[in-house]
Amino acid sequence: MTGDFNICDNLWDSLFPHYSSISDNLFIIADSFNLELSNPTDQVPTQYSDNEHDSNSVIDLMFLHSGSSELDNHSIYSNWRLSSNHASLTIIISITEEHTISSKHSIIKDSEEEPTFIKDLTNSIRNINTSNISDIASINRAANKFASMVEVTWGKNLKVVNITRHSKS
Repeated sequence: MTGDFNICDNLWDSLFPHYSSISDNLFIIADSFNLELSNPTDQVPTQYSDNEHDSNSVIDLMFLHSGSSELDNHSIYSNWRLSSNHASLTIIISITEEHTISSKHSIIKDSEEEPTFIKDLTNSIRNINTSNISDIASINRAANKFASMVEVTWGKNLKVVNITRHSKS
């Protein structure tokens, strides 16, 4: 989360003499997303005043995922302002390829296993007692019994196919 937060505070600008209680709300919001304030590698202003009577300030901030390796590693480029009075904040986030092995449980349509699975599951479902469903607890018991029967039936009939997925993280 990055941008112009328009809050002057000595927490991120050592040249600003005051603390702002508004920053407390900003930290609460950031914390709710598991983000924390990233300190730049170079402590320079992010907003440059248009007149000589006002001082430059740090009001553009970057919040990153708590505990990330990029935390406290962003840069401020005051020379990239072009027509804006705000400096650019940049960060490099590495994206690495990751190999994940997972299993896919399947019964192939029209395979020899499919009719046996359907028959076993149908017989199991018929054994669920639904005559006493009168409240949420009895619905939960019936649903749990159904889930258990599906799992047992899967275990008897499925073929496990190992899949290697290549993904970026």
